[in-house]
Amino acid sequence: MATRQNSSNGKQKSPRIQVVLPEDLCERLAQLAEAESRTVSNMAKVLIQEGVKNRELIESSTSKEVETKKTKTENFINALEKQKTQRLKGIPKRLRFNRN
Repeated sequence: MATRQNSSNGKQKSPRIQVVLPEDLCERLAQLAEAESRTVSNMAKVLIQEGVKNRELIESSTSKEVETKKTKTENFINALEKQKTQRLKGIPKRLRFNRN
């Protein structure tokens, strides 16, 4: 869980997290931050926000697809159950047996 610290005036600061990055990823992050005139911390925050938002969108669209599939299946089952059952008229006139 992220930790909260108190500032000198007593108000709580925003939650802080600590992340360990491989050197190459840290360099790429620093390059992105420099290109957008941001601090590395701020760039990391922006990228995390975008990543979380994208993940939530993917998960919500996946859950909607599952719900749609369930609804279609349920509708099909309900339609079958509503059909009137019919008796066969007589016995079949000929039967074929497959010999393999």
